Amino acid sequence: MKKKFTINFVIIMAVMVLLTSVGEAAALGSRTLFFGSRGKDVELLQDVLADKGYFNANSTGYYGPITEKAVIEFQKKYNLRIDGFAGNQTINKLKRKYMSNTNNSDYRLNVSKEEMNLLLRTVYSEARGENFAGQVAVASVLINRVLDDRFPNTIKGVIFQPWAFTAVHDGQFWLEPDPKVLKAVEAALKGWDPSRGAVFYYNPAKVTSHWIYTRPIITRIGRHYFAS
Repeated sequence: MKKKFTINFVIIMAVMVLLTSVGEAAALGSRTLFFGSRGKDVELLQDVLADKGYFNANSTGYYGPITEKAVIEFQKKYNLRIDGFAGNQTINKLKRKYMSNTNNSDYRLNVSKEEMNLLLRTVYSEARGENFAGQVAVASVLINRVLDDRFPNTIKGVIFQPWAFTAVHDGQFWLEPDPKVLKAVEAALKGWDPSRGAVFYYNPAKVTSHWIYTRPIITRIGRHYFAS
């Protein structure tokens, strides 16, 4: 009986390891994460847990004992099933708590949860390869457009204005945003504008309309030029 149990346990662990290796590139929430999991989604999970004060270590993309303990503490706090697994229930609760951690009182614009999600998607899809200042600058351009009479006066209107943003046009907009982008969006909403008031930005290597070169350049951050 003991031998049979040992064999079954080994088989279960082997299956878990196999599932872990198969899903390494998955977006956060598309698979259950557990001890031994590796991948970008594990790193995102660690970032969200860290932002909420449950994970006090560097994000590694490896689901080890520190991550497991952080998940268990979160599950205890919110009366979830305490198993150390980051399944749909735990991840969805984490995402809701993360997104609700927004305070409009000191923002340049009042934003709803839907609008915040749109901002996060836009900044991530347009500037995920840029440094923090570059991401804040892109978020600032979105805000500057809302406040500029030449553009739609809502975040949704600005983002979905035809041909305004490449990522919306080519579908990258629907990628799952990295939770780290929230800090860049919040910094822009609170008034930091590295773009210096720009309402346009572009990467010269990806320009499809030479009209953009007629706009006066204000500054450059990373691969993007910011213009008025």
